[in-house]
Amino acid sequence: MTDTGAAARQDTAYRRKEKSTLREYAEAIIVALLLALFVRTFIVQAFKIPSGSMEDTLLVGDHILVSKFIYWLRDIERGDVIVFRFPKDEDRDFIKRVVGLPGEEIIVQGKRVYVNCKTPDELGSCKPLDESFAVYKPNGQAYGSPFQKRIFRVPPGHYFVLGDNRNNSQDSRFWGFLKAGEQMDHLPIRFAGLSAQIPFPCSLWSAPCWDSKIRGAAFLIYWSWNHDEGNLRWGRLGKSIH
Repeated sequence: MTDTGAAARQDTAYRRKEKSTLREYAEAIIVALLLALFVRTFIVQAFKIPSGSMEDTLLVGDHILVSKFIYWLRDIERGDVIVFRFPKDEDRDFIKRVVGLPGEEIIVQGKRVYVNCKTPDELGSCKPLDESFAVYKPNGQAYGSPFQKRIFRVPPGHYFVLGDNRNNSQDSRFWGFLKAGEQMDHLPIRFAGLSAQIPFPCSLWSAPCWDSKIRGAAFLIYWSWNHDEGNLRWGRLGKSIH
């Protein structure tokens, strides 16, 4: 009986140890998932470039990191490369460069972009933006004739964004201004293409109920694969985005 009782106690202790080990693994996995969710939501998120609208700054096959918190520290600035929810289909993410800020008047004529030109009828007296990153490749569709002048007045709370590959980019010239966000009457939750609306006292605390359309600012290329040639672009790894 003594041997039987000792064996039973050993078996019970082993089972407890086994359950304890499984519990530790489960807790570790849950903590890791929550940490990954927190980082992806509030710190940094990875994206892949699927099109050539931002060439030559970003190439098809580039994998980039986007800062999710940078705009808690500062306002959006002209020249920022941002990822945002496409206004016409918010399930899709777009990446463009900020050219016009809220309240500004943007004039696009040919390959030149003017901001707040005081003599719009005489553009020769105004200085266009210095856009060394912009390219105009012949295999695309030019936006209007070289002499056509288009004026865009950016509303408050909106931005005017353009792709660096100007002849191959669907941007604010075609679908309008990018809205920064909107105040909701509930807590908006978005993750991995899913969305939910959670009741929340937004009238008492409005900040959590702000539904930002802008995901963040692109800052680094961490991987780049050339699908046409089937090789890695070593020179682009670790390249900053500006």
